[in-house]
Formats: sequence, structure tokens, C-alpha cells
Amino acid sequence: MIKKSLLALSLSALLAAPAYADLTINGFASIKAGMTLDSDDMLYGYDDSLDFKNESLFAVQLMSDLGDKLSVTAQLMGRGADDFDVDFEWAFISYQLTDEVRINAGRLRTPFYKYSDYRDVGYAYDWLRVPQSVYGLGFDNIEGVSLYHTTQLGNFDSSLQLIAGAYDGEASISGTEVNAEIKDILGITWELSQDWYSLRAAYLIGKVSVGAEAVSLQPGVTFGDFFNGLAGAGFSALVNEIDIVEEDGEFFGLGFTVDKNDWLVVTEYTTVKVDNSFIADQKNFYVSLGHRFDTITPYISYEKEDNPAKDEIYTPYQGSLPPSLLLPVVGIVQSQAREATTYNVGLRYDFHPSAAFKVQYSSEDNEIADLRQDVLAFGVDLVF
Repeated sequence: MIKKSLLALSLSALLAAPAYADLTINGFASIKAGMTLDSDDMLYGYDDSLDFKNESLFAVQLMSDLGDKLSVTAQLMGRGADDFDVDFEWAFISYQLTDEVRINAGRLRTPFYKYSDYRDVGYAYDWLRVPQSVYGLGFDNIEGVSLYHTTQLGNFDSSLQLIAGAYDGEASISGTEVNAEIKDILGITWELSQDWYSLRAAYLIGKVSVGAEAVSLQPGVTFGDFFNGLAGAGFSALVNEIDIVEEDGEFFGLGFTVDKNDWLVVTEYTTVKVDNSFIADQKNFYVSLGHRFDTITPYISYEKEDNPAKDEIYTPYQGSLPPSLLLPVVGIVQSQAREATTYNVGLRYDFHPSAAFKVQYSSEDNEIADLRQDVLAFGVDLVF
């Protein structure tokens, strides 16, 4: 209800703005195609058939200046992976409190990463896609309020953001879509930049709940059925260590960027934790290196995921839990383990002031599954 009310309020403010209000319309699009290089591979939504929908998208952003420091912004997007069904990505009201302080309220992009605000605007970065090892938390937006403060600190440009809100919608856990709710989200980000380099840090917390009860554990058995079986056998404490009901969640991120003499270096490191749950503690990072040659920018990048399973959840029960219950518990916990490295090689060609052609080869090595998968993708990112 809160989400719908905020969206309706933002849209009605746009449509019912006074005649003198300034309305700015911008947009961006990505037309991309790709395929894996082996018939058994599945990576980033691609298989071995050339697909033009998976990563393609089209978006329009409307911003209306209502005067007296008040404005409203809405962004509508259709993704090829969702048959281009249009939905609100952003919808918020802004008020400029002072020259240095602005407050936003509504549906906002969660500031986890350096490129969070424009991760969908492919034209804004050199890669064909943002590094999935880091940018894969499972949700991007929250309903809430944020406060921006921009100023000069000595020779540095400082940008500080405080954010508070909640999320209620779908999230992805090991490729499975589940209902997720995150309450009491509080966060802070701070970026300092000077000349050719910048530093960024982000820290967010919240109460995480995941409705996995209806998800199938095996044919005819859901997570809910299994949890009831564990509780009925006297292992309610184990259920509490596995399920995710208002558990403390924590995100921490560090980023560093260099852009000097046409050399570009970007790196980000993130950690994710959800206490008292089967979700593995995640430590992921990437580093990217590129060089501009006029309109052509080749680049390489390396990604690393280190998500060890929480074996300590089931180890104390190995002597007391019947095999019929122990094995599913082990399977649930181990399903979150992931050790993977990814190499990317790509090229960006700015053939137009508002458009760039990109091609990228990505190779992921899943060390736990002993599986290497490769995907080749290309396309055009543009802004208008």
C-alpha cells in the first residue's frame, strides 16, 4: 500500500503540475544480443541461442521543476527479459533545503554501489554490463527517504548520503525468486573525489525476512513442509538458524576510481551478511582496467566471489539429526556456497555523441561446481 501510494503521488504530481512548471524528458536504451559458447552453458540469462531480449531495455525519465525548490522525478523502464513490460524504477519528490542539502522521498535507488544510480544506463560506463559478482544482491530499490549533502572539504569534492526506508518485493537467492521484506533500512554513503581519483564507502543495515516457505525443496516438499517437520521432531532451534525472519542484515562496500591520462581503473569490494540464516557471508570484488584511444576504449576486468557455506549451522546436529533430516539441511546450507572467478575482455566504440557500441567476452569459473561457462555479447547503449 505504501509503495502504491508513493508511486501514485509522484505520477499525479507530474501530470497535475502547474502550467508554468518546467518538464524535462530524458531517456536511455540498450539493444544487446548474446549467447553462450557451449550448448550446456547458461550465464547471465543467455544460452547457446542468440538472444536479443535478455539484456535489452528502454527507459524514459521525467523531471518536473515545480518551483520553490520542489521537483518530482519518475523513471519508467521496460526490460526485454520481462517482455518490455513497463514499470516504475524510480518515483520520488525532491526538495532543495539549501544549496548543499537536498532531500528525496519516494521510490529510490538503493546506494549500494558506485554505479547504483545509473547501473541500467549502459552509456555511463565502459563495460557491456556492470560486474555481476558485485552487482548481484537481488534488489535495487527501496521506498523511503534520503538526504544528500555535497560540499568542498579542502581540495576534495564531498558527497554524503543518508538513507532510510524499506523494501517489500521479490529477491533472488541462488537464482530462485522469493518474496523478501527488509524493514528499518538505514544507510550512509560517502564519496570523496579530487582531480583524477575518487574514494567511496557505503554501509547499510536492515531487518531481513524471506518468504521461502512455498519454494520447492524437492518434488512435493516445500521449505515450509520441511521446517514443520524439523520443528515437529524437536529441532525448532535449528529451524531458527535456517529460516530468515527479521534477521539482522548488513552491507559494506568500498570503491576506488582512477581516471588519468586516458587510463581508467575501477575497483569495488563488498561484504554482505544476514545473521541467523542459511545465507552465506559474501565477500566479493572486481578490478577493471581500460585505456581510451580517442573513440575506442578496450578494457579487461577480473571478478572474484568468496561465499563459504555456514557449515557451523548443521555440524552440532550431525550426531543427533536423522539422515532424512540432516541431508536436506546440509543441502540447503551448501546451496549458498559459491567460489567463482570471472574474466572479462571488452571494447567500447563511441561512434556517436550519444551512442556507444560494445562487445564483451566473459568467462566464469565456478570452482565448487568445477564448471567454466563463457558468454559473448554485443550491442548499443544510447542516451537521448
